[in-house]
Amino acid sequence: MELRSGEASGKVKQKEERGKRAHRDSSRDVLEWRESFDQLLKSKSGVNAFHTFLKTEFSEENLDFWLACEDFKKTRSKTKLASKANRIFEEFVQNEAPREVNIDHETREITRKNLSGATSACFNEAQAKTRTLMEKDSYPRFLKSASYQDMSKQAASRGTSKRSHT
Repeated sequence: MELRSGEASGKVKQKEERGKRAHRDSSRDVLEWRESFDQLLKSKSGVNAFHTFLKTEFSEENLDFWLACEDFKKTRSKTKLASKANRIFEEFVQNEAPREVNIDHETREITRKNLSGATSACFNEAQAKTRTLMEKDSYPRFLKSASYQDMSKQAASRGTSKRSHT
């Protein structure tokens, strides 16, 4: 199918406009991340930026565990639920796990017991503790990090330059 030149330029303009909107939205996102940890977690680019930061601190396992739990909650098949639960437990929760998260012994035991009748809620307590740890510890450091400060300055200047040109 051949496009006439008017149609082609219209398609290009639509694509450019979508790109500008996405750029504007991502700038807004970056500035909203400092409002709350929830805002950061709601943003795919926020989660990616936070994950990159955590890698520099060698502590991305908490976010990876939290994300694995979010994905786990969407599982509908009972057999998949049980196998995913075991995989998550072995990777993040059990003592000496390859990517062990920092939770107390009691929470670890509750989670282990929850595996026997795996439901989408079996990691809720461990996930909540890990989330709180990230919110109170890693998130404030992320907001103070050079990478976030740079992103924030760029987003703020894009917002200012947009307003001055309109």
